[in-house]
Amino acid sequence: MIDPAALALAALAGVVGGAMNALAGGGTFATLPALIALGLPANIANATSNVALLPGAGTSAWAYRDELGPVAGMSVKLLAVITFAFGLVGSLLLVLTPSETFDILIPWLLLFAFAVMVFGKRAADWLHARVTIGRPTLLITQAFLGIYGGYFGGGVGLITTAVYGLLANIRPRELFAIRTLMLAVANFAAAFIFIGFAMVWWWACLPMLVGSIAGGWLGAVIGKRLSPGMVRAWTLLVTGATTIVFFVRAYG
Repeated sequence: MIDPAALALAALAGVVGGAMNALAGGGTFATLPALIALGLPANIANATSNVALLPGAGTSAWAYRDELGPVAGMSVKLLAVITFAFGLVGSLLLVLTPSETFDILIPWLLLFAFAVMVFGKRAADWLHARVTIGRPTLLITQAFLGIYGGYFGGGVGLITTAVYGLLANIRPRELFAIRTLMLAVANFAAAFIFIGFAMVWWWACLPMLVGSIAGGWLGAVIGKRLSPGMVRAWTLLVTGATTIVFFVRAYG
């Protein structure tokens, strides 16, 4: 019999992860540690987290639907198609990655997401003072975001925010809608692969999924009222702490 406390932890992590994705991204920083604490192997935990956060991402994307618009002149549909196609590629890469290898990779993927969040704005300001980014660069970058989102997903919302700011000079608050939609599309693509290859542990996924729906709606409501500084501070705190925990786990 499954421990009710384990189900409660999964549901609570889903609420927090769904809210984080709606606010600034990084919901995996809440759900992945919880699933690993519940005994799931790292790659299975990542796949389970991905599927569990999908409805919450969809809820948030729907809440922000009135704010959707082109990015640097490129349509939302085009960006979504690219994200879905390459999300499938990334999720297939995870299927082929042994759990032991993924354990070693996780801290570095988290550190990458954290660094992008910390330095993204300054890098964007520096870059746009010197060069102009064209449409092909943004399309190629979107393909890599799709692969990363399908493979790991941790911090992909944060990375998308930073990259769009870097390449298209768009500020974080203006990206809530498009970033949340791209997150949902990448998760949707990966869900096909992870479910098909039986990488989802449903006893943990279902309560987390329900929690993520509530958290996604709640985060979108809060996100329309919070200042960008508060959202950034909270996200940095959770991202940094989780990164440290995973480095200690892998190399401590």
